Amino acid sequence: MTSPRPSPRSGERYSTSGGVFDPATLERQIAQKEALTADPAFWNDSAKAGRVMTEIKQIRDRLETWAHLKTDAEALDEVFAMAMDEKDDSMESDIRASFKDVSARFDKAIVLELLSGEADRSGAFLAIHAGSGGTEACDWASMLLRMYTRWAERRKFKAEVVDILESEGGIKSATLEIEGDFAYGYLKGESGVHRLVRISPFDANARRHTSFASVYILPVLDDSIEVDIRPEDLRIDTYRSGGAGGQKVNKTDSAVRMTHLPTGIVVTCQNERSQYKNKDVALSVLKSRLYEHYRQEKEKENARFASEKKEIAWGSQIRSYVFQPYTMVKDHRNKFSVGNVQAVMDGDIDPFIESFMRWKWQGGNASPTEDLDEDEDL
Repeated sequence: MTSPRPSPRSGERYSTSGGVFDPATLERQIAQKEALTADPAFWNDSAKAGRVMTEIKQIRDRLETWAHLKTDAEALDEVFAMAMDEKDDSMESDIRASFKDVSARFDKAIVLELLSGEADRSGAFLAIHAGSGGTEACDWASMLLRMYTRWAERRKFKAEVVDILESEGGIKSATLEIEGDFAYGYLKGESGVHRLVRISPFDANARRHTSFASVYILPVLDDSIEVDIRPEDLRIDTYRSGGAGGQKVNKTDSAVRMTHLPTGIVVTCQNERSQYKNKDVALSVLKSRLYEHYRQEKEKENARFASEKKEIAWGSQIRSYVFQPYTMVKDHRNKFSVGNVQAVMDGDIDPFIESFMRWKWQGGNASPTEDLDEDEDL
């Protein structure tokens, strides 16, 4: 350990693992929002008032978290300096335990700082599409669906299949709605192409196969984020959803296909028995798709974000899952990897999510395919 360093003064902007935490800005935001509550008309809209009060609490929680960390880190510095001056080894175990606790809390605080985007606190729609490869790719898509469902279960999030198109050996596509705080913020870095390398269970000659599936993440928007959809811009088609047949065959046109004419974006929903419920879900998905579409258009217009934007297309693999000849899951953007591929497939993807967020926080920007040559022999 090194000698104590001067701690930042109260209210000063200071670095947090590559980013900058600015208490003064947060205090101004609290003051501005609290000023709104002084207006008697503010409380007429209970939904809006509730959102503002929640935002105030969240900002205060952020400030308190860092204030406590700063206080505890300064106290630990003082204890360490005293132990060094007195050459007292008896305090080593206590200092190490305190350092481990402060470090763990710091890491959690950093992750929450990375989830400060407009829609980061929202739930998420997670869409999976099988790539080329027939049965292999459809099986891989179903494996990814299970992986993200298990991840949601680990976090006590609610996960529900909104739309699914099944195929021999797996699924062609599926849309999963995940409800939970910061679900979109955590998952937004998962968008891209995911590659599987394994000995195929469908190949009688036990040959190694490579399969692809794309993952696309969208926020579940609430009333605080407005997306304008004009009725004349929508075409709504209804049809009969798939069923098990026999007595369970669907006898009504409950499935809904919604097309946004100006952008050509199409969404479907057939999960609910009621056509009206399917329309509501489809409209929610469409709003999310349009939000993401317009956000990307803004980024294209702004040169500052041009270097950060990555096209989600074949050849843009963000991650490889290798089962043979060795086991490894590797993110091609920040080079983070783990060897326990089975744990990852069981939903243990938080190390990838958090390492990617820290990498972006520190200004990471790399082509996701720039290091694929190293395992092209697979």
